[in-house]
Amino acid sequence: MHPPLTIHRHPMCAEIIEQFQKCHLDHPVGKFFGKCTDLKIKLDKCFRQEKAVKRKANFEESKKLKERLRAYRKENSEIRENKNFAQV
Repeated sequence: MHPPLTIHRHPMCAEIIEQFQKCHLDHPVGKFFGKCTDLKIKLDKCFRQEKAVKRKANFEESKKLKERLRAYRKENSEIRENKNFAQV
């Protein structure tokens, strides 16, 4: 099973999606007997590649976010320590 075949959500696979949908329109019965299987395999590979690219980008973004959070926490702990020291 594949995700919904909307081109705007899968720009990397747009050409294959169009070919796959055209194959289904051109072969309404043949699609049930493997006429479009080669395109389906290409589409699945493309979706996997697209997911890998997105996963890598999300991982890089999360590393940046974690680093910002770590710096924020360090800054706040230093401020608290200075406040506590000033009160004593």
